[in-house]
Amino acid sequence: MPAEIVLVPCLSDNYAVLLHEGDTTVLVDAPEAKPILDALRERNWRLTDILITHKHADHVGGLPELWNDYRATVYGPKDEAQHIPGLDVPLSEGDVAKIGPWSFETIATPGHTKGHVVFFEPREKWLFAGDTLFAMGCGRLFEDTPEAMWRSLSKLAKLPNETRVWCGHEYTLSNAKFCASILPGDVAIAERLKKIEAARAKGEPTVPSTIGAEKATNVFLRAAEDKVAAAVGLDGDAAAVFAELRDRKNRG
Repeated sequence: MPAEIVLVPCLSDNYAVLLHEGDTTVLVDAPEAKPILDALRERNWRLTDILITHKHADHVGGLPELWNDYRATVYGPKDEAQHIPGLDVPLSEGDVAKIGPWSFETIATPGHTKGHVVFFEPREKWLFAGDTLFAMGCGRLFEDTPEAMWRSLSKLAKLPNETRVWCGHEYTLSNAKFCASILPGDVAIAERLKKIEAARAKGEPTVPSTIGAEKATNVFLRAAEDKVAAAVGLDGDAAAVFAELRDRKNRG
């Protein structure tokens, strides 16, 4: 039987993800407990493991209650261990969390926070990107430099195009409008924006995406392209173009 995957809306715009196969149920990020507990109980699943991408409250807030109910093993970034309640298995770049039928490779992605990590399952081609890579966007830079975030995004862009990407927030419509404002003549961006508008009008999620779709339509991943540099009045340096894009999005 293939894995069952459930996207769980939390708080105002967060997502958690549940993965289930056999006796294994893995949660990725824990914004708040109640909707996650509801999803588990509805399906009669027992939570066995929790993967945490970073320390922010809207990704760890539900941990204490979830742990109290299930005693699940908690995995997360070693560099943020002191901020993650009940962290059992600290992970760094290159570490692999072997959980049930899956092997989650840890990829360090500093930028949003210095210790942020994401999880890639190579057999299934799943990426759980937290607040590093969003659908048509990327996370704000709270603790690190644009150069660091550009390096992190460049790592993720090297993953297979068919990799499915789950991110931590439903920001896609705002992100898509921003991408369209940077490259108003880009057909792929325009077409994706229409699909996103239709989905959000019906209250449907826009997650997951794929690495291929992000490379084609996410201007933050396209900062090395001459046309993107020209659109923001710069020339050459991809990290500088990325920094300008992130600054414009912050001001938007």
